[in-house]
Amino acid sequence: MSLARATISGTVYRAPEKRFTSNNVPITGFTININPDDETLIRVIAKGNLADTMVNSINKGDTIVVEGRLQNNTVKAEDGSEKRIVEIDASSFEKIGGSSSSTTKSVSSSMNESEQIVKFGADEFSESLIGEDEIPF
Repeated sequence: MSLARATISGTVYRAPEKRFTSNNVPITGFTININPDDETLIRVIAKGNLADTMVNSINKGDTIVVEGRLQNNTVKAEDGSEKRIVEIDASSFEKIGGSSSSTTKSVSSSMNESEQIVKFGADEFSESLIGEDEIPF
């Protein structure tokens, strides 16, 4: 059980891309902007059936609500420096508006704790924002 649960809403800044792990499990990552006045980007990670559903139903410009576990990660910038970013490991999402459709869709992940593929440590959270070129997806 994780105490770092969060629910965030925002506009899809970068559409989901589907990839696969070495065990052929679908995984997706995309970015949402949680602040319409000033660009504040959060990376969203999803695995399994939830990843498939997100890739097939979310487009750039859609407004969504994502629930999941907060975690941090380190990414390497082009200059070789490392930056810490905050991301959310999604367990469910709801599409509340979008560029192509106005229907509401709510989906939850059915993966249990033992099926989790990506785990990160619970270090300090970074205060800095991340740029679009720093996101590996």
